[in-house]
Amino acid sequence: MKKLTLYPVQKIDELVQPADFKEKTLLSPAMDFFTDFRDVEPLVIEGPVPAPEARSLMIRTHVRLKIVVDAAGHFAGVVSAADLSEQNIIAEAAGSGVPRDEVPVSDLMTRKQDLLALNIHEVSSSTIGDVIDFLQDNYQQHCLVIDEDTHQIRGVFSASDISRKLRLPVNIQEQSSFSKVFFAVS
Repeated sequence: MKKLTLYPVQKIDELVQPADFKEKTLLSPAMDFFTDFRDVEPLVIEGPVPAPEARSLMIRTHVRLKIVVDAAGHFAGVVSAADLSEQNIIAEAAGSGVPRDEVPVSDLMTRKQDLLALNIHEVSSSTIGDVIDFLQDNYQQHCLVIDEDTHQIRGVFSASDISRKLRLPVNIQEQSSFSKVFFAVS
């Protein structure tokens, strides 16, 4: 057995972080910014969870998107912090007649059949600049990445994660009401 020695920490000035060793730019591979569910467990929430509870949890943990699963653990959709706004919860409660505290996440989520995603094969040959342009052009804070070959959700891109890793602001402006109507009818 090898004997280890303890050393004083007092002479240590800095904390090393991965970003110190690998500079990221807009030309960096998109895969460097991708949250791959093969490596990182997805943040999930069950559809029946009351929306106010999910909202509170997301605020406390600084999470802006969760993958929604059904009781059997199957992918059902996604829910964002914006979906769980107090205004949306109250509107859903009023429209459905369900008490505010009982509105389930599944009533406010975006269902999987209504989602569009990037393909892992296309992403693997793209730069992060390409992904940022896509997110900005489509007013998306998050975008799922799928593997059509295996029929799996492989991961997600997050504008805030990209911004943090690049140490640059990544501004994704919400689409105006006029733009939403224009794109809906065109």
